[in-house]
Amino acid sequence: MQFDDIDELFEFMGTMMNSPSPEATPLTELDHALQCAAELERRHPDDVELQLAGLVHDIARRTGPAADHGRRGAEAVRRVMGDRVAALVEAHIPAKRYLIATDPSYRAALSPVASETLAAQGGAFGPEEVAAFEALPYWREAVALRRADEAAKVPGRVVPGLGHWIMALRDFSARRR
Repeated sequence: MQFDDIDELFEFMGTMMNSPSPEATPLTELDHALQCAAELERRHPDDVELQLAGLVHDIARRTGPAADHGRRGAEAVRRVMGDRVAALVEAHIPAKRYLIATDPSYRAALSPVASETLAAQGGAFGPEEVAAFEALPYWREAVALRRADEAAKVPGRVVPGLGHWIMALRDFSARRR
């Protein structure tokens, strides 16, 4: 899966992601994506790329193993969203492993499904992996995305819909050209 333009991505989000989330909550994957983007918009209002990464971070969840969906999602959006958004999408998985290793309270905040997938994703980072992660150019933003990801699992939470993001997606795409 690889998107060639923003409209194709937007259509995919509106149809394919409007199915139940694997988190076993009443949320759809789209609900989760919208909550994540809204959380990032609230916490990081000046970083539209980070917000859009939150919107698309789980776009590849249903296209293969959950442990690898960050890499597949990055590949899917890189052409239309650029390297930074793709890097953030890919890094939201190792950011979980980083937080498990560096923030003792983080493990308790994980959803049951996120806890289960942690082992398949490699478990907590060791000291060398922590240092390597902190050497990444967007590691802080990846951690922010991961925290928003965990906060974006609230049934019934009211956030802006997909229409709110289409203009941001199109503006972003136009600026990249």
